[in-house]
Amino acid sequence: MKILVTGTAGFIGYHLALRLLQRGDEVIGVDNVNDYYDVSLKEARLDGLRGFEGFMEVRQDIADRPVMDTLFRDHKPERVAHLAAQAGVRYSLENPNAYVDSNLVGFMNVLEGCRHHGVEHLVYASSSSVYGANETMPFSVHDNVDHPLSLYAASKKANELMAHTYSHLYQLPTTGLRFFTVYGPWGRPDMAPFIFTRKILAGETIDVFNHGHHQRDFTYIDDIVEGVVRALDHVALPNPDWNGLTPDAGSSKAPYRLYNIGSNNPEELSRFIEIIEQKTGKKADKNLLPMQPGDVLATYADVDSLIADVGYKPQTSLEEGLGKFVDWYRDFYKV
Repeated sequence: MKILVTGTAGFIGYHLALRLLQRGDEVIGVDNVNDYYDVSLKEARLDGLRGFEGFMEVRQDIADRPVMDTLFRDHKPERVAHLAAQAGVRYSLENPNAYVDSNLVGFMNVLEGCRHHGVEHLVYASSSSVYGANETMPFSVHDNVDHPLSLYAASKKANELMAHTYSHLYQLPTTGLRFFTVYGPWGRPDMAPFIFTRKILAGETIDVFNHGHHQRDFTYIDDIVEGVVRALDHVALPNPDWNGLTPDAGSSKAPYRLYNIGSNNPEELSRFIEIIEQKTGKKADKNLLPMQPGDVLATYADVDSLIADVGYKPQTSLEEGLGKFVDWYRDFYKV
């Protein structure tokens, strides 16, 4: 297939594009390669894609409407995996406008491109952060998510609402994937695995929020990509049993679906740090701090719907995944 992947210089976008190219798909990769974090890491990811004959790199901003119009018109992708976004909960407290430009305007441009150019299926990245103040565990796509705790979370919830509108009005099949704390090789430098590994190896103090009692459904990148590919291949269909009197939040009469994609196995941050200590062979010097604004205490994914519909099943333990990440980090940074 010809697949448009946005965010190909990003962590998940790179891994997804690589997997699609390896199976023989043609990938149109869009990324503006901004400086939110280390550009050289993004360039190194792209280097891993440029060797494939089926890869076309487009260095543009998804918030640029004329550019996106031209891209869809000229290349007519059959399916779209939209992973480009301004990420990060804490950064949304400092620079909220970046989230409006990328996550709202950019998403609108993608929806319009899909609508006008016959895209068969749009799969897009949502986030576990949409659950916000919801404390019912495990988080289910059938639950209400109307109380986000950060602008980042609100922008992802808005994406789900916008997608439903286009599924309803234009019969555009859309699937939203709520990612749960993705980690692994080529990961983002602003996320805990990267920060902790770098500082522990360098003998620097790590900040541990909520005294390490956070629980996260850490999910290894290979398991995430397997779920995304399966979702991309499984075009969203209307739910014939959907009832407006007792509405199911995870589906619709329109061709619209939402899924959690996580490990279904939450771990405390303190345990996460212990494993990194084991894999690096060094003890962490910890600066224990209270909760940060916008953070949630725990995430825990109910993935039953994704298992039932596409056969998704995470395979990678936290010990195995962190071992692979530490090995990659040592090799890439020559530590």
